[in-house]
Amino acid sequence: MEGAIPEWTLNDGTVLPVTGLGTYGLWGNAGANAVSSGINAGYRLIDTAYNYENEGAVGEGIKRSGISREDIWVTSKLPGRYHNYEKAVVAIQESLYRSNLDYFDLYVIHWPLPNQDQYVEAWKALIDAQKWGLVRSIGVSNFLPEHLERIIGETGVTPSLNQVELHPFFNQEEQRNFHEKHNIQTQSWSPIARAADILSNETVQKIAGNHNKTVPQIVLRWQYQIGSVSIPRSTSPERQRENLEIFDFVLNENEMAEIAALTRPDGRLFDMDPATHEEF
Repeated sequence: MEGAIPEWTLNDGTVLPVTGLGTYGLWGNAGANAVSSGINAGYRLIDTAYNYENEGAVGEGIKRSGISREDIWVTSKLPGRYHNYEKAVVAIQESLYRSNLDYFDLYVIHWPLPNQDQYVEAWKALIDAQKWGLVRSIGVSNFLPEHLERIIGETGVTPSLNQVELHPFFNQEEQRNFHEKHNIQTQSWSPIARAADILSNETVQKIAGNHNKTVPQIVLRWQYQIGSVSIPRSTSPERQRENLEIFDFVLNENEMAEIAALTRPDGRLFDMDPATHEEF
């Protein structure tokens, strides 16, 4: 699979695989094995976070894979309790020590926490961390347009990427349009939504039958065609490989429209609105 995943260039010139492996809930030896098997299946983008408490397992999985560090793109995220500038710098260093890595390819602010009103300060810490070589690219997660406008306006630095909840039941069209206007890459967390809901959806089942593909493959192909980087999570080597087999077919305009029509105003899976959600 190596070399088979397309790549997109971010606004800072770094290059990002268009799909990656999510690692939420992958801990310890089993987590390290899942990361290693994902890399050997072909994944080159691995997504973790300080609050996932598995940066060590991710680092170990990279080591076990036998693939050169320079060929792997690793993302981690700053938790809300460390938005203070000095604390943010230390947290980034600590994440690197935990993962046994010299740098992150991408580091993002996990949530804006607007009620705490420190996300601009946190963004300034990421800007400096990039200058110091601790991270190659800097971005954000769950930032609404007003949060993005503020950090750009106050620092002059535009995030390379914004990771947001995005799936067929919540397709974030307005958010994606804002990203495109400002040359910010969209990335999707929970890209397949709740498995039980999407697997039983008749619309996606029909499209899957048209292409002799699975429902997750159809959703991940849809993610790719709308221009979003997806990070599906799986511990199964077979499912990991299956989730990468999305580049040998194309959804037509009608199929894309049918999937887009599944979105709904209350489509968030966990009621985590970035305007009010706080996660420390």
